[in-house]
Amino acid sequence: MAIDWQTFRLTLELAFTVSAMLFLLGLPIAYWIAFSRWRWKFLIEALVALPIVLPPTVLGFYVLVALGPRSPLGRWWISLTGHSLAFTFSGLVIGSILYSLPFAVQPFAASFSAVDRKLIAASATLGASPVRTFLRVIAPLSVPGLITGTALSFAHTMGEFGVVLMIGGNIPGVTRTVSIDIYDRVQSSDYAGANQTALILLVVCFGLLAVVYGLNRKAWVRHFPSSLSS
Repeated sequence: MAIDWQTFRLTLELAFTVSAMLFLLGLPIAYWIAFSRWRWKFLIEALVALPIVLPPTVLGFYVLVALGPRSPLGRWWISLTGHSLAFTFSGLVIGSILYSLPFAVQPFAASFSAVDRKLIAASATLGASPVRTFLRVIAPLSVPGLITGTALSFAHTMGEFGVVLMIGGNIPGVTRTVSIDIYDRVQSSDYAGANQTALILLVVCFGLLAVVYGLNRKAWVRHFPSSLSS
């Protein structure tokens, strides 16, 4: 079998959509985790990190139930669109956001926490609002973490298998991703096709990580040149 480029297009579309949405959703969550003093904050941190240790099939099962026609969300979506969220691209996006959430939030929060609190306090003393302080002080100093979180969520989404299979099934052109395509090829003993597809995915992910490390080094050199030269 030839390489199924349609699955690559669908997988890239899913990864771009999820990483963009996680960037928007992850920033406020990470900001709250980094700067909140709530004593029970660790419960939220544990909830965000749960997909890292939870088997993908378990998370996929509960997301599938939550998106099904018997759930409040599922019934609302059916009344709005006329079809279920399960086994659709939109369902894949929701499941992938939940599954890749910690890969975006944790690097974001770590980079925010590393910002010198004296700089934040100085910005507030000069009359800057919290939003202006974030845009002018925190965000520029957190560029490496923002790049890392966005890239990791993108790469992680590209390699998903259990969650996308549980939520989306294996519908060509709709929910069939690269990881599912590789699995199907192995099941049908098409090892040459599986190897070609897996190799392309490996090269893409390696290239993405190489670019991330390169950009992060440039960001560190720009902000902290003395620490790297010493």
